[in-house]
Amino acid sequence: MRDYRYNCTTLVYLLPIALLIISLFVGRYQTPMSAVVDESINIFSSLFFGTSASVSTQHTVLFNVRLPRILAALLVGASLSTAGVSFQGIFRNPLVSPYILGVGTGAGFGACLAILLWNSYLLIQCMAFAFGLLAMFIAISMSKASKGTGTLVLVLSGMIVGSIFTALTSLVKYLADPYDELPAIVFWLMGSLATVRFVDLLYILFPMFIGTLVLFLLRWRINILSLGDEEAKALGMNVEKMRLIIIVCATLITSAAVSISGVIGWVGLVVPHISRMIVGPNYSRLLPMSIVIGASFMLIVDDLSRTIAATEIPLGILTSLIGAPLFAYLLKRGRLGWN
Repeated sequence: MRDYRYNCTTLVYLLPIALLIISLFVGRYQTPMSAVVDESINIFSSLFFGTSASVSTQHTVLFNVRLPRILAALLVGASLSTAGVSFQGIFRNPLVSPYILGVGTGAGFGACLAILLWNSYLLIQCMAFAFGLLAMFIAISMSKASKGTGTLVLVLSGMIVGSIFTALTSLVKYLADPYDELPAIVFWLMGSLATVRFVDLLYILFPMFIGTLVLFLLRWRINILSLGDEEAKALGMNVEKMRLIIIVCATLITSAAVSISGVIGWVGLVVPHISRMIVGPNYSRLLPMSIVIGASFMLIVDDLSRTIAATEIPLGILTSLIGAPLFAYLLKRGRLGWN
């Protein structure tokens, strides 16, 4: 039985690679397997042997449109899941999501402000990333200035910051041009990867890599923090410092994900519970599994968004339609705890 479960877990780790290959064929423009193989050989030859790569319609669709979007979906799903499972561990709450400290609303306001003032995709991405981090720092500063202690004050500070940025986003919508800027703002807030290119991935790759690497190396410390502050202090851990490091890293990758995809809910909330059902509560296995499941889940949702209707469905709508019933099912089974 143990060997069977080990083999199944190993197959799950290979799931993102399989889905990446399958997703290259998914789309309204038909791409047969022979075309994918030929274009891959063409790219390989141009990179390693210096031959000139021919640019065909299939090449453009596969490597300039689909592949950047596929890689972005994998990165965004992995980042949101990693942040979600980390926040759930340090706050010891199965209902915590990556947006607990107002990161999503802060990033949303930054993007909306950039659309209103400049309407430059690069500035939209940078402003969303910067304001996501700003929301986190404001929430932490508010919690430290408060007389209360512990994670409850931090969560309440995040709720306050989120409410403020939500109001500011509504103000930007009110001031936006209803025929040009307002539709762009609404569509961005619903989440999409339709305009992602390789150069956009370069901007988010470094913060995602650094934040995820630190969380991966500290995953065993999240195990200790999930036991409670008193137990962690008894084991010699500097709880405040370690919690701050984890929060900053989780916020860093969340802001990077939101800056390129928009505000996408439920991924960082539901995926950690699915992963916990597969490998258990030990973060040494739980965090890597969350990365794999999150990347796979986001890629499947993105494939659905660009194929099931004549026009592309925003990712935030699909993740809510899929994530909410799935979360209700987990709640009914009583699988939202830590065991």
